[in-house]
Amino acid sequence: MRQSLFLKIYLTLLASLAVVALVSAMFVRHGQDEQDRGWSGRRDRFITEMLPASDDPATLSTTLDRLSAALGADIAVYGPDRRLIASAGASPPPLDMPGRLERRGGLRGFATELPDGRFVAVTSDGPLGRGGRNPLASLALIAAVIGVAAYPVVRHLTRRLESLRKAVEIWGGGDLSRRVAVTGSDEVAAVAKTFNEAASQIERLVAAHRSLLANASHELRSPLARLRMAIDLYDRSGKDETRAEIVKNLSELDSLVEEILLASRLDHVQKLDRIEEVDLLALAAEEAAGNNVAVTGSPVNVSGDPRLLRRLVRNLFQNALRHGEPPVTAHVAMQDSHAQRVVRDCGAGIPEAERDRV
Repeated sequence: MRQSLFLKIYLTLLASLAVVALVSAMFVRHGQDEQDRGWSGRRDRFITEMLPASDDPATLSTTLDRLSAALGADIAVYGPDRRLIASAGASPPPLDMPGRLERRGGLRGFATELPDGRFVAVTSDGPLGRGGRNPLASLALIAAVIGVAAYPVVRHLTRRLESLRKAVEIWGGGDLSRRVAVTGSDEVAAVAKTFNEAASQIERLVAAHRSLLANASHELRSPLARLRMAIDLYDRSGKDETRAEIVKNLSELDSLVEEILLASRLDHVQKLDRIEEVDLLALAAEEAAGNNVAVTGSPVNVSGDPRLLRRLVRNLFQNALRHGEPPVTAHVAMQDSHAQRVVRDCGAGIPEAERDRV
C-alpha cells in the first residue's frame, strides 16, 4: 500500500466532488440563463411602458432623467437609424452593448430594441440585474469543505489497513505471536479479527508439531536403546530370545514412526482412512492387562480407527502410571448418549498453573 491506497481513495473522492460540482454548475448555469431571459423580457416591457412613444427630445429627456435618478444609471435612446435622440446621466451609453447584462470597462450595461424600432442603452456602476450570491462559488466552497473534512476519515481508514499490512509482514517474518488491534466494527475490523484467529490457529498447529517432534524423540530413545543393547547381546550369544527382542523393538519403532506420520496427517485430513465398530470396554481391558489397571463398566460400541483408539487408551494408562500414584482404575459407560471412558489414579493431579499448558 505505502500511501498509494490512501492517495487513490482520496483522489477518487476529490474527483467525484469535482464531477458533482461541474454537473451542478451546468444545471445552475442553465437555470440562470432561463431566469435571465425571463428577467430580460420583463425589463424590456418595463422600459417600453415607461418611455413615451413620442420622439420629442424634451419629453424623452424628462422621462430619462427620472429613470436615471431612480436607477443610478446612464440611459440613452436611439432612433431606428441608430441616431441618438435623447440621453440622461453622465454620458450616453454606446449602442454596441449586448442585449444581455454584461460588465464592460468597470460598468454594467445592456442595450435592447423596443417594439417601435428604437433602441435603449443603459450603463451603471451598480447592479442592474438579479441580486444574490453566485451559486457556482457556493458549490466550489461546499466541495472544498467536503474534501478537507474527508481527509482525516480516509487517512484513518488507510492507517488501519497499513497497520494490518505491517502486522502481516512481521507475522510472516516468523513472529507467530504477532496480532492486530481490532478497533471498530467495519470490514477492516472483521479482516483484523479473522487474521488474529488464523494466526492463533497456525501458532497452535506449529506448537503442536514442535511438541510432537519433542515427544517423538523422547519416545524413540527407549526402543533404540533397547535395540542397541539387544544387538550387542545377539552378537555375543546368538540366542533366539535376543533375536525376538530385536524384532519386538523394531516393530515398536515402526509403530511409533507410523503414529508420528499419522498424527501429522490428522491436522489436514477431513476423515479417517479406517473406521470400524470398536468395543471400548474390551479394548480397555486388553490394554489394562499388561499395565496392572482395573477396568469396570459396560460394553460401549463406537465408530473409529481401532489403532488410534488403542493408542489413546494406552496413553491414558501410561500417563496415569507414570505421573500419578497407584492404584489406577478405568471405567467405561454411556453418559448422556455419549461414550465415556474415565481413568483415575491416586496422585496429586495436575497443578492448576500447568493445566492450560498440558
